[in-house]
Amino acid sequence: MAQAKKGDTVKIHYTGKLNDGSVFDSSLNREPLEFTIGEGKIIPGIEQGVIGMIPGESKTINVLPDQAYGPHRPELVATIEKKEFPENMLLQEGKILQFSQPAGQVFRAKITRVTETDVTLDANHPLAGKDLIFDIELLEISGK
Repeated sequence: MAQAKKGDTVKIHYTGKLNDGSVFDSSLNREPLEFTIGEGKIIPGIEQGVIGMIPGESKTINVLPDQAYGPHRPELVATIEKKEFPENMLLQEGKILQFSQPAGQVFRAKITRVTETDVTLDANHPLAGKDLIFDIELLEISGK
């Protein structure tokens, strides 16, 4: 039976968990994830984990931050004075704000702290710096 290799288009079902067992994403109740191994459209740890699998095979892989969403970068955390925000804007911890840069790039930042005078924003990916665990099942392989 064929094993998945670079250049193959594959379909997988996956469940992503953190070390504490909490699930952050799963494809089990929707269409499987389809991607071509080596194109870099998904995190490298999953691409590498699928290589060598055969259809119908399941396994659990541990993905370190450098093979997922990278380390948590302190330079992507900023504290801004409240007066810099529109007066009527609701500023609460956990809220995601979207910003546009002059060149047109859009980025998101999560409010992580609000004080009387300041707001702390974190533009890191929510899973940056975290070890991830994926239960994956290879459903199908098709060549290019």
